[in-house]
Amino acid sequence: HKAAAMAQVMVQSSAALAPTRVSLQKPASRTVAVAPRVCNGKAARQMMVWSPVGNKFFETFSYLPPLSENEIAKQVDYIVNNGFIPSLEFAEAEQAYAGTEITRLSQPGYYDNRYWTMWKLPMFGCSDPSQVLNEITQCTKAFPNAYIRLVAFDNVRQVQCAGFLVHRPAGVKDFLPTDKRSV
Repeated sequence: HKAAAMAQVMVQSSAALAPTRVSLQKPASRTVAVAPRVCNGKAARQMMVWSPVGNKFFETFSYLPPLSENEIAKQVDYIVNNGFIPSLEFAEAEQAYAGTEITRLSQPGYYDNRYWTMWKLPMFGCSDPSQVLNEITQCTKAFPNAYIRLVAFDNVRQVQCAGFLVHRPAGVKDFLPTDKRSV
């Protein structure tokens, strides 16, 4: 029934657009579906604005509080169980976050602070999540004053599919508690 009605609308619409010899001929009627009214007024009033002051976001889960060891283990399980290739990267606090100097960051070929140092090689063929957790522990012991992130690569699609912090240096104050991040 709907298909027939749509076909009738299309025929009527094309007939209305067809050239005629009589210029005063009344155009054929068209049936127009009325879309439901869309309004996000209430939702817009509930939205908040992220505060960029003292509130650095690094990777995928930065909008959350720092992940616990159990939550990191669950993410590692997901990465390994889906066949992604985990890799650890680290950077000292002063090099972990790209600054806001627009002139420097807008130049092509300028890569300062965009790449972190890799911890060993990517863990190709890793099938045991405990191996990844062990490497996180070793990297944290070797570089306790560095940010450490776990990234995961999909070798089929050739993309990075995950990236999140697994360690923040003790005492850093570069992020706000979740209830203070927005205004």
